[in-house]
Amino acid sequence: MQSSQTTDFDAIVVGAGFAGVALTHYLREAGLSLRVFDRAPDIGGTWAWNKYPGAATDSEGYYYCLTFSKEVLEEWTWSKRYPGWEETQNYLRFVADKFDMWPHLQFNTEITRAEYQADRGIWIVTTGDGATHTCRFFISGMGMISQPQIPNIPGQTTFKGPCFHSSRWPEGLEFAGKRVGIIGAGATTVQMLPEVAKTAASVTVFQRTPNFVMPAMQKPMTPEWEKEIKENYQEIIDKCRNHVFGMGFNPPSGRTVAESTPEEVQQVFEENWHGSFRWVFETFDDLLATPEANKAAADFIIEKMIKAKVEDPDTAELLTPKGYPLFAKRPPLDHGYYEAFNRDNVKLVDIKDYEPIVEITETGVRTTQNHHEFDIIVLATGFKAYTGALEAMDIVGEGGQILRDKWQDQSSSIMGVAVAGYPNFFMVTGPQAPFANLPTSIEQNAQWISECVKKMNAEGKQVFYPSATAEEEWTNLTAEIHAQTMMAEGDKVNSWMMGANREDRKARVLIFFGGAHVYYDKLKESSDAGFPELAFADTAA
Repeated sequence: MQSSQTTDFDAIVVGAGFAGVALTHYLREAGLSLRVFDRAPDIGGTWAWNKYPGAATDSEGYYYCLTFSKEVLEEWTWSKRYPGWEETQNYLRFVADKFDMWPHLQFNTEITRAEYQADRGIWIVTTGDGATHTCRFFISGMGMISQPQIPNIPGQTTFKGPCFHSSRWPEGLEFAGKRVGIIGAGATTVQMLPEVAKTAASVTVFQRTPNFVMPAMQKPMTPEWEKEIKENYQEIIDKCRNHVFGMGFNPPSGRTVAESTPEEVQQVFEENWHGSFRWVFETFDDLLATPEANKAAADFIIEKMIKAKVEDPDTAELLTPKGYPLFAKRPPLDHGYYEAFNRDNVKLVDIKDYEPIVEITETGVRTTQNHHEFDIIVLATGFKAYTGALEAMDIVGEGGQILRDKWQDQSSSIMGVAVAGYPNFFMVTGPQAPFANLPTSIEQNAQWISECVKKMNAEGKQVFYPSATAEEEWTNLTAEIHAQTMMAEGDKVNSWMMGANREDRKARVLIFFGGAHVYYDKLKESSDAGFPELAFADTAA
């Protein structure tokens, strides 16, 4: 049964990245009419925006993908272990072509407001040009790291050269032979610096907090490796579904640092040093659970990645993380980051303890000690994770409450997919969902949403009302688990995983760290039980 109200679409989705593509498949399969809006000019989501030099996935491409089509899994070939942004975007184009999704996608269209009409049980969605569209279900597929975090540095508008956020890299920008300043030293800079430094006259990195950076060990996809992957794809998919971070890794090793000798620990670390995050999950089971095991892993990374690679001892010292555990901040993967600091044209500036930034001037960046002159300034300052994109528009629920106001002090949700007070509103990987291999989580969310819609249509239900009790229970559970992990230290080092990089919000628990596999199980339990977190009604209240 479809809506008794006349609407333009059954569902409106915001975001044409992995989430938009997955939702198009599953909602269309459920019999819904839909329109996917995106302010970008093309498909890709994150990969339509993050086009800075060196931008690539941190998950291996063969499981950083959607799994609803065995044909796509067989037909698509990745060129390397970690695909760049262009290859990932081409993959999404391939899927859209294969399933004729383009008629459902509308680009260059920003959604500025979505307001629930309680008397009619529908949403009115407004675009940037003032046009309105109506739908029964309003769904965010905007992604957890899509809204840029712009630092409050005086003088940004006075700089005479290009000054921009890294996720808005100007098309055709030439940096060869230019003096480049990069503010921020997170995952983006780790990927960007080695590429920019190859041709720039100079690159200066302004670092607040050094990261634990792990090796990527990039390599091409060979026919033999591809054959092995495709012959075992179902096993790889099952591994992702049952892994603590949604990765295609092996299950827990059964080993712990606590029960091993120092010699055994070093031997296992060395034998598994093959790149990717699998080193954390396939060596010892207590690396993220106890300070002692965590320190053993952190010390090993520092020795292998920094001390062995960075020639200048003072620079190596500045690049060494201190005072927080491994994974309190999300570690990036290395593609030559540390070696870049051995180049004569690369400089590191510590803006936390030695040279705080004072202002951006017409010709560069002024610190408390120097004036650094640049032709280009890149703000690699991260994102307003999990909630930023949702807060950037007016999402108005029951009683006229705007979602950003509800989340002023605490970004609560039901499993990251629904919010009390916002009927017929879904999110994909919203706050308090797990931090995991995103395509795996996205597909699990899309399936839960489509099953919910199918139930409503089969039973003639017009509206669902998320339970405030269920939201409180999930928020409390997420906080309890978070407090037991090493990630609870993230607020001390401005971790975006706690929103501690934002100046307009206090730090908060944004991520369910009980294990992605546990989270996926809870989604299935909810679906199998008829979605007890939601109250269904035949008509709008």
